[in-house]
Amino acid sequence: MFDYKTLIYNSAKNVLNGLEPSDVTAADAFCDYCVPCFKFAKILRKSPAAIAAEAAAQLTIDGIKVEALNGYLNFTIERESFIRHAFDKAADYKPLDGKTVCLDYSSVNIAKPFHIGHLMTTVIGGSLCNIYRELGAKVVGINHLGDWGTQFGGLISAYRRWGDEARLNERGLDELLELYVRYHNESEKDEAVAAEAREWSKKIESGDPYAVGLFEKFKAITLEQAKKVYRRLNIEFDSYLGESFYVDKVPAVEKKLQDKGLLKMSDGAEIVELTDDMPPALIRRSDGASLYIARDLAAAYYRKANYDFDKCLYVVASHQALHFKQLFKVLELLGEPWAQDMVHVSYGMVSVEGMSLSTRRGNVLYLSDVLDSAVEKAAAIIAERNPDLQDKTRVAESVGVGAVVFGALYDGKLKDKNFSLESALNFDGETGPYVQYTHARCRSVLAKAGYKPSQKIDWSQLIDDEAYEVVKLLADFDEVVYTAAVKYEPSVVSRRLVKICQAFNRFYNADRIMCGGETEKARLELTLRVADALKRGLRLVLLDAPEKM
Repeated sequence: MFDYKTLIYNSAKNVLNGLEPSDVTAADAFCDYCVPCFKFAKILRKSPAAIAAEAAAQLTIDGIKVEALNGYLNFTIERESFIRHAFDKAADYKPLDGKTVCLDYSSVNIAKPFHIGHLMTTVIGGSLCNIYRELGAKVVGINHLGDWGTQFGGLISAYRRWGDEARLNERGLDELLELYVRYHNESEKDEAVAAEAREWSKKIESGDPYAVGLFEKFKAITLEQAKKVYRRLNIEFDSYLGESFYVDKVPAVEKKLQDKGLLKMSDGAEIVELTDDMPPALIRRSDGASLYIARDLAAAYYRKANYDFDKCLYVVASHQALHFKQLFKVLELLGEPWAQDMVHVSYGMVSVEGMSLSTRRGNVLYLSDVLDSAVEKAAAIIAERNPDLQDKTRVAESVGVGAVVFGALYDGKLKDKNFSLESALNFDGETGPYVQYTHARCRSVLAKAGYKPSQKIDWSQLIDDEAYEVVKLLADFDEVVYTAAVKYEPSVVSRRLVKICQAFNRFYNADRIMCGGETEKARLELTLRVADALKRGLRLVLLDAPEKM
């Protein structure tokens, strides 16, 4: 977008000595930008009104009307000039070109279901990956698997006691979950079961081929199930290195802590003392087992060495805030300058209304079941609205899954969410289907008109209020995407998409697009710009953009 603020500052500083860039502020009531002249009154020994009037008389800026009002220097951009500059073909906006961003998100646990609690970390992280790539960054998407702990010994024990290979191959993750639940219940009643689980855990840790082979089989089953969900969400990862990968790298971290004099002993356990308002970080228990933070420290060093990241983001629920404060503080005490480049992107909890208990597997609501239910409801709506639509199954999948994702990404990430599928699938609300339908409407208009992009557009045909509002929302879309990256907040993009749709639909209802001549060409070009922006934005928040609905 053309930088009017800088243009105004560079022009006005010649007539207002001492003007700072921050003095030029956006304004809505009377103009587009203004400069309050009160700070100059004492220096110039004149009233702010006189200063503004004199400056306005001296200033001439192409495409901008300059006026003085009540001590303010007001700048109103001429609409045709704004549109022309906003739609000028410019180089791709890549402010993060050359930067590397690591994103640790989703991070499923082996042998446990991909449930509704994983929704927020998965879609926030996946969307941020797309946003950072859009801005030119090299992105490393990391699924830090939960694949270490005594529970895996318990799972092997349960499989050997009660499992069956054919049933495991047929039922997959459902079978593993049932085995684990049974092990957990039996181990509380029978110490022999718990002792056997500990023995199998030690065999995994020591590299016993049989134990490791079973564990790898369980991991493969879990990832196969998870990747089906990821494909539906338009998400791919660059790394699936989990906790187990970093266990043998913990001693190197301990040596760093020892060399810095940070590692202390407390009742046989290794700790790092932090600040008065933060409890010590427990590195290794008295029984010799390393703790989660120790493996996270090893992972941080590995990622810095292998990717040399400029930012490393952890998309993890807000209840783990203390853990990440401790993690970052330990790295700071170790003297690592890149500790300041690590960020905990926290979020609130999510629940879904309208899902019957019959869809729950035990006390767990599988995310795949939520998506299936949304797709089923979307299919029914589409069949009623457009019974002759071709490829209804594919469109229903895009709309149903998109409704769940958009619902999760529409409000700020820290807000707890309890949304209903009925509301999320509303084609007229602030929803994913509404944005997708508006995109399809734009494509339909363009197809009916047989419109081909033109280099010669009379932008003066778009200066009416409805068209101009659409232009303004499109003009700074690049900055909106950048703001989403800086704030780690995909909802910034989602909300702008809804605003664009609302403005376009007002324009669509107020201005007849197929009206002939230069006006029609300009309005079709605007429709094309809207369609392209919506498709781009939908991709950034993980949604498909169907051509027809």
